[in-house]
Amino acid sequence: MSLRNKTAFITGASRGIGKAIALRLAKEGVNIVVAAKSVRENEKLGGTIFTAAAEIEGAGGRALAVPCDIRDEAMIQDAVAKTAAAFGGIDIVINNASAIALTKTGETKTNRFDLMHDINVRGTFLVVKNCLPYLTRSPHAHILTLSPPVNLNPKWLGNHIAYTMSKYNMTMMAQGWAEELKQVPVASNALWPKTTIDTAAVRNLLGGETLANMSRTTDIVADAAYYILKESPAECTGHSFIDEDVLRKNGITNFDHYAVKKDVSLYTDLFLD
Repeated sequence: MSLRNKTAFITGASRGIGKAIALRLAKEGVNIVVAAKSVRENEKLGGTIFTAAAEIEGAGGRALAVPCDIRDEAMIQDAVAKTAAAFGGIDIVINNASAIALTKTGETKTNRFDLMHDINVRGTFLVVKNCLPYLTRSPHAHILTLSPPVNLNPKWLGNHIAYTMSKYNMTMMAQGWAEELKQVPVASNALWPKTTIDTAAVRNLLGGETLANMSRTTDIVADAAYYILKESPAECTGHSFIDEDVLRKNGITNFDHYAVKKDVSLYTDLFLD
């Protein structure tokens, strides 16, 4: 299925994985809505909705930069309305925006707990809720949520329960929407990388340059997202995908070019045993 002239509403698309997915889809002729709260550049994180939109347009795509903090439903509604006015509807929703804190219970600040659940859980839910009237009218509707398979190995619960709960909730919503919307049909799937990905979060919050060098680039997740989104919504729904598996299914078995550093052992991502 061609994605040309479809419209993708991507949260957190000003940088990292969200921007990589935006650029990949733009190459296929998808209209991209950069929905994120970054209107001024953060020195540590880099990028704004405007610089991301400029990159997309520089690559030949059509982009709409919309300020959107998904904790604020009024901002979501405004972003959705501007998307519909610009492009006529919404075919694809990418739930990429997320907050992280890998802390145990006693070390988790209450405001950080609230932030993760307000963005990862409540925000994701409200984005889909407000995009749904347009998704249900699309002939090729997809929801793709960047969240992991639900793995009940105790180590993933014991090491950072607050963050784990929020990410597993995202996956549970993805699975729930697959069931709820399968007759429309609106596809809903989750996607997670096999290895850590070189993003600002990895460099600034998790493992610095050492972990970044043991990671892959955002391109591998972007390519996997493309292959999922071009599938028939009626036939490709209810899955918790791993990027490597998606690429293998599509005939790609050599992942060397995705590595940040050649001949370095890659670090398996969270929630994967």
